[in-house]
Amino acid sequence: MNSKKIFIVSGEASGDLHGAELVKKLFLENPNLEIYAWGGDKMQAAGAKILKHYKDLAFMGFWEVLKNLVTIFKNFKQIKSEIKQIQPDAVILIDYPGFNMRLLPWLYAHQYKIYYYIAPQAWAWKAKRSHQLAKYVNHLFVILPFESEFFKKYDIPVSFVGHPLLQSIEKEHIEKKGNHIAILPGSRKQEIESILPVLLQMKDHFPNYTFQIAALRYLGADYYQKFIKDKDVELIWDAPLEVLKRADLALVASGTATLQAALLDTPQIVCYKTTPINYFLAKKLIQVPYISLVNLIMQKEVVKELIQEDLNPTLLYQEMKALSSGNKKEVLLMEYQKLKTAIGVKNASETVAKHILNEL
Repeated sequence: MNSKKIFIVSGEASGDLHGAELVKKLFLENPNLEIYAWGGDKMQAAGAKILKHYKDLAFMGFWEVLKNLVTIFKNFKQIKSEIKQIQPDAVILIDYPGFNMRLLPWLYAHQYKIYYYIAPQAWAWKAKRSHQLAKYVNHLFVILPFESEFFKKYDIPVSFVGHPLLQSIEKEHIEKKGNHIAILPGSRKQEIESILPVLLQMKDHFPNYTFQIAALRYLGADYYQKFIKDKDVELIWDAPLEVLKRADLALVASGTATLQAALLDTPQIVCYKTTPINYFLAKKLIQVPYISLVNLIMQKEVVKELIQEDLNPTLLYQEMKALSSGNKKEVLLMEYQKLKTAIGVKNASETVAKHILNEL
């Protein structure tokens, strides 16, 4: 089989996770591929040549982006130079829309084949992105069941491939130990610094539980220790699924982890807080009633969302007590089963890999 070059662009921990599964499937289909990527350790372990790590790319929020504009412009200059030098047969963009959507016109102008895996959430905000996708993208692969119909309205070549988390979670064989509370405070410093101090206050209210933080090794122990101080809390490195699977209850920042918790049958409370200016602007722009993937997919409040001012010790303690046992927990677990049925396609990475390689 002929050697082909593929360039993958992802900019976050979740993109690295899904990108790694895709890289494995691409190599399974064609071992002679050359795969270059902006990603992380998981994609590197899968065999991709990592040219830039996502830890240098994760700028979140309007003010944070503004402060780092010089760095962001340098990143665009760097990636364009690398793509021109490598001349890939295809470019695969994974999520990370703030960066990838700005890269699209340049890729199109230079006549690269463009595939977008895990679509920008244009149904939530920035609907104009749908018109850009229709103009520039060869094919869009979506992972939420309602996204396919949404993007078809814009005449975008689109396929619903199922959620890639179903594959990675099926491989997990972790014993449920009990008496654990999981804390997943996000992957960006801006998130962690707003959310983690509130969550750690719950340790005093649940002394019989072991608190475990799903920590990111690249941030380092000293970073987390600033928040933990003298509390008896464990750091579990780069293993969010392990932390979630062992837990009786999870406190989860919005994002991929909310769906991971649901697929692992772990009761959860979604906890999110950002700077006042970021929150004010987001409220003006975002057009959906929920922030967690669980609630968005089910189109109702399945898991409790404590956002901004609602993320306070009093409300958090009340919700944790209610979920620790009893009817509320049983109802939540039943809703999780309905969620699994809704996203029940299980071969996302394989489907994407085969489609792209067949076209090439």
